[in-house]
Amino acid sequence: MRAMILAAGRGERMRPLTDHTPKPLLSVGGKPLIVWHLERLARAGIGRVVINCAHLGAKIPAVLGNGTAWGLEIAYSQEPPGALETAGGIARALPLLGADPFLVLNGDVFFDAPPALLTDNACFQAFAASDRMAHLALTQNPPHHSAGDFVLVAGEVSNPATNTATLTFTGIGLYKPALFAGIAPDRPARLAPLLRAAADRGLVSGERYRGRWVDVGTPERLRELDASLRAIPQT
Repeated sequence: MRAMILAAGRGERMRPLTDHTPKPLLSVGGKPLIVWHLERLARAGIGRVVINCAHLGAKIPAVLGNGTAWGLEIAYSQEPPGALETAGGIARALPLLGADPFLVLNGDVFFDAPPALLTDNACFQAFAASDRMAHLALTQNPPHHSAGDFVLVAGEVSNPATNTATLTFTGIGLYKPALFAGIAPDRPARLAPLLRAAADRGLVSGERYRGRWVDVGTPERLRELDASLRAIPQT
């Protein structure tokens, strides 16, 4: 399985930190946020990783190189200034991701234990053999996103209706290339509308993620995560 890390965003809410540093390169626990992803992907046995770049994009390859430091092969998908949003960035990178289902991670999230979709080969094989277009890891709604994103019942992901219990999309998911068939590789497009449309058609499955998950979207949450990770004894 191949994986993609979304790393092209401007990180407006993180300014001024992101005026000179791409958000995935901001440090938490003594290393760049994106390096936590690379280490987990390597431990999961994923050999090839695609990273999209736009804002200060040359800095990411300069820091990460070709991936050999983590036993990975890293390829970079360069985007124009302003980036292409989530779905547009994935569509542009499809030639690097191949024809099989692939994993996508938001570059600005942190998780402390891998979800099943990352480590359970049976989960991947079941998804690949199904008619589903996406398989998402969903977690408990954080205080800053109390409305949530989707409903998860018996592995089926649906859009919320009135008074339904929701969960938040972690930014970690498996996708089939066909989900992005209608997306131009040179125009911005968001992932959320694609997922909602696919969910309405019964084409999205999911799993509940119960590990620690942080949307590192503000300087305050970055500082809190950094402090908590530094407080953990390193082995």
